[in-house]
Amino acid sequence: MHGRFVAIVDDDTAVRNSLKFLMETSGYEVMAYTSAIDFLADRTEQPACLIVDYNMPGMTGLEMVAWLRRDGSAIPVLLMTGFAPSALLERAEQLGIETVLEKPLEIEPLLKFVSAHRS
Repeated sequence: MHGRFVAIVDDDTAVRNSLKFLMETSGYEVMAYTSAIDFLADRTEQPACLIVDYNMPGMTGLEMVAWLRRDGSAIPVLLMTGFAPSALLERAEQLGIETVLEKPLEIEPLLKFVSAHRS
């Protein structure tokens, strides 16, 4: 069973805070993390869905999702990236990542993704 909150993982403070604000003003409970390592270390409850940046120091968003999948997690994931080459899209699909959005993010598909998984 999925948790009640939306998890956001992004090392960019401005992006992370903006997404947190958008989700909270849209009525969602949010937990925000500065890195994949921080998120993985604080997995006491599984979020309803995960919004994760691709390019982060230490562990990329794809590496983090691969770790989650190996651990048996089927959490719905939206991956954010500045550039989405076909190899990244193919790997995202292999990992079961539902949505890949390029930055700057469009709000409508972002909210649609969260709404679909946070009912």
